[in-house]
Amino acid sequence: MMLSCPEGTKPPKAGRWRKLDKWRRALTRSTSGIALVEFALSAPIFLAMGMLGVETAYLVITHLMVSQIAMQVADNASRIGEMDLLLIRQVQERDINEVFVGAEKYGENFGIFENGRIIISSLQQNEDGGQTIRWQRCRGAKAFVSSYGVEGTGATGTSFLGMGEASNRIQASPGTAVMFVEIAYDYQSVTPFMVYDNQQIRYTAAFNIRDQRDLTNIFNPSPAAPVARCNVFSADRPT
Repeated sequence: MMLSCPEGTKPPKAGRWRKLDKWRRALTRSTSGIALVEFALSAPIFLAMGMLGVETAYLVITHLMVSQIAMQVADNASRIGEMDLLLIRQVQERDINEVFVGAEKYGENFGIFENGRIIISSLQQNEDGGQTIRWQRCRGAKAFVSSYGVEGTGATGTSFLGMGEASNRIQASPGTAVMFVEIAYDYQSVTPFMVYDNQQIRYTAAFNIRDQRDLTNIFNPSPAAPVARCNVFSADRPT
């Protein structure tokens, strides 16, 4: 026995298929989603380019900041004792520590001592007329040593020619000193695109001392101030 639909009606399944087919044909002709698809495909590309641009700009700014800190530290070290008009000032450990504190303030926004290191050297003439690093102080967690010599280099003789690149060697004149500063800093990315992450940024700066100064050695009065020794790699203030 066969079941038939009443006259003028269609089988239910056939009606549903026709509606589905009609919806499919309408969907293939629709263009209302093109903009959304194009945005979904292009947005990651433009986002990546924008973030890379931000990263590059921040790298340039960091280079500028590190170079400025190098000049500020060398300038501040050269001014120690400038206001002492009645005596020839000796450099004290607390003076050097204060210079490092100033650098900490300059570079606190990007962790100058957490990710870098600052080296201050006093370049002077030795008794033989040659160049020598009379004293050297350091601070920072980065494992980095001076590229031009350590404390005591050139103590005698004339073989040590000064500090800096060979094409631009810096030398101290008789009876004065040059405050030579080196900074090495590992760049820290600010976006997920770490193309420049841990890239080493290095700058140097040098200033001649501004006034008369006792150049024999660093004098540490009582109570003794902590010494920023160059064999200690730490971001903390010397203790």
